Order: sequence, then C-alpha cells, then structure tokens
Amino acid sequence: MKRAEDEEPWFGIEQEYTLLNALTKWPLGWPKGGYPAPQGPYYCAAGAGLSIARDICEVHYRCCLYAGIAISGVNGEVLPSQWEYQVGPVIGIAGGDQLWMSRYILHRICEMYNVECTFDPKPIPGDWNGAGGHVNYSTNGTRKEGTGWEVIQEHCAKLGKRHAVHIAAYGEGNERRMTGMHETSNMENFAWGVGNRACSIRVGRMVPVDKCGYYEDRRPASNLDPYVVTKLLVETTLLL
Repeated sequence: MKRAEDEEPWFGIEQEYTLLNALTKWPLGWPKGGYPAPQGPYYCAAGAGLSIARDICEVHYRCCLYAGIAISGVNGEVLPSQWEYQVGPVIGIAGGDQLWMSRYILHRICEMYNVECTFDPKPIPGDWNGAGGHVNYSTNGTRKEGTGWEVIQEHCAKLGKRHAVHIAAYGEGNERRMTGMHETSNMENFAWGVGNRACSIRVGRMVPVDKCGYYEDRRPASNLDPYVVTKLLVETTLLL
C-alpha cells in the first residue's frame, strides 16, 4: 500500500454473513430439519418470516458507528437469515483494519443473542445463494474525469491476466460458491462487463457515461482475508 499511496486506492467491502441456530447449526428462522419457501422474496425484505433477525443486523450497525468503523449500509440478502453490511469507502490498509474489527464486533453481538455467525461462502448446498465479500475499488486514475473509464478498462485487462492468482487467494471454499449460478461467475473463467452480476468484475452502468468511477470485484468469498485481497488488487493494477 505504501508504494501505491500516490494513487489513493479506495475500497468498499461488502461483507455477507449467515446467522445460524447455535445448537442445530441450521439457519436462524428455518424450519427444524427443513427448508423455507424458495429464495426470491427475502432480498431487502421487510416482515415476519422474510426479514430474519434484523435486530442483530441493526445493533451491529450501531455498534460499528460508535466504534468509528466506516460502515456505510446494511441489507437483507437473497438467502433467508443472510445479511450484508458495507465498510467503506476507506483508503489503503484501513480496508483490512476496519473489516476485521467489524467482524469481531459482529461475533460479540451474536454472542449476546446466543446466535452463531458464519462467513462460509456456501452455507447451504443446493439452489441457494452463497455468501460473498465483493470489493469495490477505485484509484485516482479511475476517478479522474474524462480518462478514468479508459484506466478502468486497462485495470480489467491486467486483472484478467492474473485471474488464477487472485482466485487462489480469494477465500477457502470459494469453488462451492463460484459456479456460474446464483449471481456468480464461473471461477475458471475471467470476464468483466457493465451492470453484469454474472461477471468477475462488474462496472457500474454510469461509469461509461461519466467516463470515470470505480468497479466491483465480485470474486472474493465472504471469508476473504481483506488484507490479501486489497493487496492483490493494488499489486495487479498499479505495481506490475
């Protein structure tokens, strides 16, 4: 990070997690030994049976704010009892520092509720979404008006050449999540696109219009090591 500080790398990390019954190790709110209705109505939902354990999510959010974590949002996820929070934008190594502390706070909150939190990238096999740790990334070059869009395309070309290196370090068990289904790309292939959730790298729809901005690396798993992932992004796009 020190070698790239002139580029001011910004990170916004999306941390997904799943809440489990501490005794049964089954997702919180799911029928005992069974399954809820198929996923679809749970994403960003409100209401009993759809939004499960919102109180844990909101207590965690408030505790992170109190602790000085740059938490910027929360939302219910596609899998029932799965949630996401976002840390960032933060600069450089602070991305790893803040995400790590936010996880510690989450475990402490879950302890109070006698609930288990897992960062497993595919907590439930089958036709259910996994859990990711998408990383939004930008630099002075990508944020520069007029030329940033060209820099982003150059970054994507560099990332494609080191796809295997990144995948190998993007989280244990990620192969169970990155199958090309459930809003993931296939981990064997690299692709990037505008507004495409099935790509390795997703560029926001307004970036080609504004000619600058950021992009989202959708490959990291929910159990990512944020220090490793942010280091690799900087290394590949700025230092090699």
